[in-house]
Amino acid sequence: MLQTASTSGTTSAVSTAASSGGSSSSSTSTSAAQPIPLAAFTTATKTLSPLTVNHQGQFPVVTLSFNLAPGYHLSQAVDAIEKVQKDLHLPINVQAKFQGTAASYQNSLSNEGWLVIAALVTVYIVLGVLYESFIHPLTILSTLPSAGVGALLALMLFKQDLGIVGIIGIVLLIGIVKKNGIMMVDFALEAERHHGKTPKEAIYEASLLRFRPILMTTLAALFGGLPLALGHGIGAELRRPLGIAMVGGLLLSQLLTLYTTPVIYLWFDWLGEKLGVRQRVQLDPALEGEV
Repeated sequence: MLQTASTSGTTSAVSTAASSGGSSSSSTSTSAAQPIPLAAFTTATKTLSPLTVNHQGQFPVVTLSFNLAPGYHLSQAVDAIEKVQKDLHLPINVQAKFQGTAASYQNSLSNEGWLVIAALVTVYIVLGVLYESFIHPLTILSTLPSAGVGALLALMLFKQDLGIVGIIGIVLLIGIVKKNGIMMVDFALEAERHHGKTPKEAIYEASLLRFRPILMTTLAALFGGLPLALGHGIGAELRRPLGIAMVGGLLLSQLLTLYTTPVIYLWFDWLGEKLGVRQRVQLDPALEGEV
């Protein structure tokens, strides 16, 4: 009742104002606006929807978590997930990426090859400056493949993953194993330059006299890595690949170094003679005799 009266009064006032104006004209509707039902232009259905929608880089994302089954490693899980992703043939607007530990694993392996190469180049440069030779540093570095193969075989034997810790163990072997070659090559070069011995006599004497120090240093490093390889408790699964890589690499390198290093030394010495690199080394004993 009050609303209708108010509307009539307002209409009368507007009509009076329009008639008194004379020059202007306006029209008003006396009918009230009717609400339009929502069902006239929409359809409402009840469905399940997430309470929140996560975003990453302004794109909606869904996180799928997974755990490792007993006896399987993270690398195997990553490979299996990537295979399933390829088999699904996802549309181009759907992208799948790893996060957390899996992403850290992939990022760590992406640069490990360059890390090993940088370590080898650094060792070669230091040994080249030390012995003033381009060839004999390669003789010392020839001890490293056996150590790397031993580390990989040990990890495979004990079913350990080649992760960042295993790579660190292999890099550590570069510094430990090359000392075997350094002991032998250093003694052989000393015998050639200052005692006038032939390369064959020099490397043979080096292999005999340096056997005990090589064995002692290898056993010391090996026994130092055993607690890491055999340890148990909190965090032992992180340290175990490091110890296993060290022990396996040291064992195989110790067995092969005393046989392969003399052969490689003589072969590089023969190559140096062909290239004329050993000419200055052969003159040193004669010069010392004149002095």
